[in-house]
Amino acid sequence: MTYLERIHLEIILAVEKEGSMTAAAESLHLTQSALSHSIRKLEDQLGVKLWQRKGRQLLPTQAGQHLLKTAKRQIPQFIRTENQLIQFSRGERGLLRIGMECHPCYQWLQTITNSYLQDWPSVDLDVIQRFKFAAMEALLAHEIDIIVTPDPVRKKQLTFVPVFDYEPVLVVGADHPYKDYDYVEPKDLSEETLFTYPVCSDRLDIFSNFLTPVGRTVKIQKLIETTEIMIQMVACGRGVTALPRWLVDEFAESYDIFPVKLGKEGVQKQIYLGIREEDADVDYIQAFLNQAQSPSVVT
Repeated sequence: MTYLERIHLEIILAVEKEGSMTAAAESLHLTQSALSHSIRKLEDQLGVKLWQRKGRQLLPTQAGQHLLKTAKRQIPQFIRTENQLIQFSRGERGLLRIGMECHPCYQWLQTITNSYLQDWPSVDLDVIQRFKFAAMEALLAHEIDIIVTPDPVRKKQLTFVPVFDYEPVLVVGADHPYKDYDYVEPKDLSEETLFTYPVCSDRLDIFSNFLTPVGRTVKIQKLIETTEIMIQMVACGRGVTALPRWLVDEFAESYDIFPVKLGKEGVQKQIYLGIREEDADVDYIQAFLNQAQSPSVVT
């Protein structure tokens, strides 16, 4: 016999979010007595308590915490499935949600989206590009459908495909002494001001693949959200940055900036697209992967 229903998952999520049974009931458009009765009945049927009171606080028990984790995974899937069914009923295919962990790759993404939208007129696109966005967790939680990342995480529920290679390089202005260098060593950056995106250092190539492995860092790290502002600061001699060579070549047409190789051999990286294994046969998702791997769009 099945005791657990969707409403139980929605209740435990609402209680965590709202902080009380009363507020949770209001958010779900239920009476407090109906909400309490539903949970009490489930606890009686399963023989386990889901909450315990500590003063005025309502805290989940071990069983409640387990149910809460399940709810956080399953409710987004319920919502997504319902939305897709509604879209099917309207003759639409769906919404493709893309999460970005490679912030300079937004320009590359734009080379794909225009033709993709023309080929798939019944599919809408949404691109999520937030600097404090946990995209890998969002992919597992069905909050996005595709992740763009230079650092794939090997999990059995996920599949990653490489779409193009890139070389991160140091970017300097016309008056910088390193402008004519063939390459720089980690020690050369010890007195530099480095402009980076506002993300953890282990997600920045210049740290994770160049400085950190040899115990080096820069004098000052300044955080800038916009790529073009970062480039302007470098062009004005305010500091240096590190970006993919292909992106530097594009901006060099408008700004007086120069790429310098990181180390004698340079640093080589790949950009990957990641999806959930269960979505591998979804036609419009597979079509996006195929288009991204097309030689005509590889940078």
